[in-house]
This record gives sequence, structure tokens and C-alpha cells, in this order.
Amino acid sequence: MHPRILLAASAAMILAVAAPAAAPPFETAAPVAYMKDLSSGAVLYAKDADRRMPPASMAKMMTVYVAFDLIKKGELKLDQMITVRPETWRQWHGPSAGSTMFLSPGEQVSVQNLLHGIVTLSGNDACVVLAEGIAGTEPAFVALMNQRAKELGLSNSNFGTSNGWPDGGVTYVTAHDLGELATRTIQDFPDLYKAFYSQKEFTWGKTMGAGAAITQQNRDPLLGRVSGADGLKTGHTEEAGYGFTGSAEQNGRRLVMVVAGLTSSNQRIEQSVAFMDWGFRAWKAVPLVAKGKKVQTAEVQLGDVRSVGLVAPRDLAVTVPAGISGNMKVTVVYNGPIKAPIKAGQHIADLVVQTGDTPPQRMPLVAETAVDAAGFFDRIAAGFRWLFGMA
Repeated sequence: MHPRILLAASAAMILAVAAPAAAPPFETAAPVAYMKDLSSGAVLYAKDADRRMPPASMAKMMTVYVAFDLIKKGELKLDQMITVRPETWRQWHGPSAGSTMFLSPGEQVSVQNLLHGIVTLSGNDACVVLAEGIAGTEPAFVALMNQRAKELGLSNSNFGTSNGWPDGGVTYVTAHDLGELATRTIQDFPDLYKAFYSQKEFTWGKTMGAGAAITQQNRDPLLGRVSGADGLKTGHTEEAGYGFTGSAEQNGRRLVMVVAGLTSSNQRIEQSVAFMDWGFRAWKAVPLVAKGKKVQTAEVQLGDVRSVGLVAPRDLAVTVPAGISGNMKVTVVYNGPIKAPIKAGQHIADLVVQTGDTPPQRMPLVAETAVDAAGFFDRIAAGFRWLFGMA
């Protein structure tokens, strides 16, 4: 079968929408940077985004994704208690063990609190305790991380630890893969994402001597600085430098960004804020197709009907530079004819928008209705139509 390329909309709609002549410029001190607009799927910026690099604590997003996935499936409970093994406490206790949740040996901690310790405090100890509680050992949990990463299509990433601790190059990611991991976390687990990824601080553990409660701040450089910021994760090691994978939503537009290889925490704050501000100010989302609107029809092979409507599963918009107008090309692409059976709401085509010299933007289209497989006599009739060129 060959790809079918069809006009997605009337000429009037195509000509009415603004489109850019060129992408707006942006300069960053980050050696690696990436930004995607989730409202349209448009990649707004990519600088060495496919370079393999150590993620440092940004690897913890994969640990959290695995936990969220198990919670969603009912295989892990937020109130489930996990005991801190003394051996794990000794390994991740002290100034040489990096960021800590200040867990105690033998302490029982809920999955919910461990997740706060990972997301908000970046606790290396919390990661390993959670990993051991879920899979028995950290290596067994890491196998789950890599399995999920493969399923998500993170083809340029590998994980050797649950917390991103330097491991001689076993653990590596790309900015593109980190952006996709953030995107899938937000889209696959919206309620869990909101519950855990926007906390400004978290209190756990007590100081020695006085026994005062220990409250630590979230290091997310966008929180309190960019409107709508609500995640995700910072990272820092001597090898990796200072990095950050972040997201914010304004007026229905959600952006995901990654910067890596910066030289200080202050530079990370400055560059992250400037990058996200540019994403919202230099670009705008233009509505394209309303949710549920029929865009086109697709041919169906061996179905009880010969075609199926293609509709938008959500409000679709195209991302264009602010203040620049022009024309764009809008097409529908699918591999067809599409073989029955087809479920209602099944992703079977894409709306592809070409805007000037920027990369094409692809948005999903789904089946308007279910299509059952054709019966015996319908298949015979379809064969005759094909044989005599009547299909």
C-alpha cells in the first residue's frame, strides 16, 4: 500500500490562516536545547537535540513515569508502605551521596511521599528505595525503566540507575528523548502530573540534635518565574553540567523545553526562563480544526462500508511566529486504503501542516465511527470491484 496524500480542508480555510516565512531567531548559552509545542506538535527549537549525554537527575523522570504507569494500572498504590533498607540508607547517606530526602534506616515511607521526595527534592535515596520497593532490586527496576523507554520510542536513551547517578556512560539520553518523556508523562498521567510536579517545597526528615523538620525547595527554575509553569526536573553532575526539562501552559498552549550542559545554577535559571518566555512570546497558536470536526474521508479495505470519516480528536492548532503572515499547505496523510476492522476514535491518519521553512507539523486524525470487517459476500463483491477497476 502507498501513502495517500489528500487536501485536508477547503482552499478558503488554508488561505485564511497565517503562516511564517521563517522561524523567529533565538540564541541560548546552552550547548543542547529543545522545545516543542504540545498544542500543535511543532518543534520550535532544536540545538544538538539528538546528541547522547548524561541526564543526571533528569533520569528520575523515567523512574517517576514507571511508577505512575504502575499506579494507573492498579499495580501500585500511593498509600503502599516501603521500608528503607539499612544498606540503601548507608549508600545514599552523607554529603557524597548528592541530593537526599533525608530518609532514615528502617523507616517506612509511602509511595506518595517517596514520589514527592523524588520529584520535589530530587532525592537519590528516595529513587533507590522506591525502585527496590517496586521491583525488589534496583537493577530489576532499571530493566523496567528501559522496557518502558523502548515502548515510548526513546530510541536514543538508556538507563543504568534509577536516579541518574554517574555510571561510566551506561546511562545516556538526548534532549529530544527527554522532551518526549516529559510529553508522555503530561499526556498519559494528567492527574498524577498535577499532583506531584508543581510542588514548590516538601518537608521530610529531621535535623540531628534539635530534631527540627527539614523543608527543602523545589529547584525547578520556572516555578514562580514563568506563568503556568508546573514541572518537570532539574539535573546536575560535574560531568553533565546543569540541565533542566520543563513545561508550562498559558492560554491553552503547553510547551515542553530542555536545556543541558550549562555552567551554573544561576545560568540554568536565566536560560530556562528566557527560553520559555521566547516560546510563548515569539510564537502563537492559530486554531485549525475544532474537536470532533470531520476533515476528510479515508478509503476502507474489506470493511462493511467503503470509507470512514477522519475527525479531530481534540482542538487542533498550528504554531506560527507572532506577527508574521502568509500562506500554508495543509494535507491529510494516511497509508491506505485502511484495512478493517477500525475502532471509533482510532488514530488512522495525520493532518500535516507545512508553514514556510519551518518543519512540518503533524497532528492526529481519528476514525469518526467504527468499521466492522466485511462479510463473506461483501468481500467477494469488493474483489470483483477491484478486478474490474471499480474500486
